[in-house]
Amino acid sequence: MMGVASKLLGPRGGLARVVRLASVSRPPSPASRFLHDRIKGQELNPVASQMIDYALSLSRSQKSDESYSQGMLVLEQCLSTQPSEGQVAENTRSMVLLAMSTLLYERGNLDEAIDKLQNVADLSNPSLGVKVAVMEALVGLHLEMGQDDTSSVVADKCLKLLERESAQTAGSGSSIINARAKAAQGLVELVRGSLQSVEACFRGSNDDKYSTGSVALINGNAALSYGEFLHLSRNFSLAKEVYQKVIQGTSEDVEFAETTSGACNMASQEVLFAATCALGQLESHLGNFSDAEEILTKALTKTEDHFGSHHPKVGIILTCIALMFRWKAIKEHSSSILVQEGLLRKATELLKAPALESAGVEAKVHRRDVVALARGAHAEILCVQENRKGEGERLKSWAESAWRNRRMSLSEALDCSESSSQVPIVDSRICRVL
Repeated sequence: MMGVASKLLGPRGGLARVVRLASVSRPPSPASRFLHDRIKGQELNPVASQMIDYALSLSRSQKSDESYSQGMLVLEQCLSTQPSEGQVAENTRSMVLLAMSTLLYERGNLDEAIDKLQNVADLSNPSLGVKVAVMEALVGLHLEMGQDDTSSVVADKCLKLLERESAQTAGSGSSIINARAKAAQGLVELVRGSLQSVEACFRGSNDDKYSTGSVALINGNAALSYGEFLHLSRNFSLAKEVYQKVIQGTSEDVEFAETTSGACNMASQEVLFAATCALGQLESHLGNFSDAEEILTKALTKTEDHFGSHHPKVGIILTCIALMFRWKAIKEHSSSILVQEGLLRKATELLKAPALESAGVEAKVHRRDVVALARGAHAEILCVQENRKGEGERLKSWAESAWRNRRMSLSEALDCSESSSQVPIVDSRICRVL
């Protein structure tokens, strides 16, 4: 590690070496292109822009602690070289800190990612689009951490910010900025299970409901949350259209580039992975299991390529695939117990589920919703086997005590009968069950 630092920051290295490396590096991969999408709309230091892109590519090249540490060193060097005054420097510092927060998030350092986002908010004059991106990311991180009340407070602050600075939002891209702020509040309400409250968050300026052609849905995060609302409301056909719109990457072509900025679990690639996963779940809920398997496999491949095969996000997708096989077996009166159990065991391992001896109610469980759902599904597999029923009951007891969803019980989430009115959706952005 010290060798890397000396090469980057030493007398023959430093800024010039980083820029040279960045200039000969390969074209930006889809994993790092999200930065390019968001910097077109504001003037940045061009050297810093190269350094940011190089740092992201370097970090994800090996998907290891070492490569991420190297990327963070580049970003720290970039941040330290920015002038103290001027709008270009302010814009550049904002983008560097957003990139740092995203890399910290990808390595599971959520508290440190939040600190970097707060550093952006503390800058003297970040653009309105950046302020919304910061608050949107804070909402997403606090939701993933199970801090729903904090998320609600941040979402409210974001809406109040837009009210105060409404004059600034009157220009190009204002529809998207407002839609993102309202969608952040809508996502909080989705997690809380308040569908009636959610609907008001997805109305246009004239109180009209969004359509798949709405300018607000050009932004991936707003579109995905709206699609989830439609999905939960059992408007499957429109939800499918919205999910497909996100997957097709409409947000990458938007002219309002500044308003497409995103960080941490609200970054553009996270949105695309989550939309693919949601569409796969929707096809499963419709009984189109062949399509569901194909789409969820794509989501798994994309997630592994971006995060690495041992990342907890992979466990999220594996849980969705296991549930798809479970629902398929029930609908088709077939059996896939071995497949389901293998997927669920791997999922809970990647999700770093605590030992069963840890009390579900008291223990701090990361990604609690999905871990409880996976263990609940695993418990049902074990309980139908006489010689493993005891193990299944222990899993079931843990899962039920860990379950926190306000909209449905664990048994309702696992119920895929025709009579069930509940449709559970796993949002892989925030690792929560809606």
